[in-house]
Formats: sequence, C-alpha cells, structure tokens
Amino acid sequence: MDIPGLSMALANVNLRNEVSIAVLDKALENNSDFGDSLIRMMNHSMELSVNPNIGSNIDLYI
Repeated sequence: MDIPGLSMALANVNLRNEVSIAVLDKALENNSDFGDSLIRMMNHSMELSVNPNIGSNIDLYI
C-alpha cells in the first residue's frame, strides 16, 4: 500500500473540490448580480415609460 501516494491523491481531490466549489460560488454570485441588475433596469424603464401599462407583462412560451 502506497501511503504517500494515497495521501497526495486525496489532497488533490480535496483541492479540486474546493476549487470547483469556489468557481460555482462565483458563478452563482454573478447570476444573482445579473438578476438584480435586470430587475433594476426593468423598474427604471417602467418609471420612464409614457404609458406605464404597456410592457408590464411578459409572455413566455416554452
């Protein structure tokens, strides 16, 4: 049984997991910021609209 090799392999797996989690956390943060920006933009455009009832609904078809 190669204890030093096993230890290095386990350390590499732990490092990869930590990096993956950090990248996922950053991606979630960016998506959250994008969503907040989109909501602010939509609210701002509604305030500037001449007719506030137009464009207040979004039709989505899947």
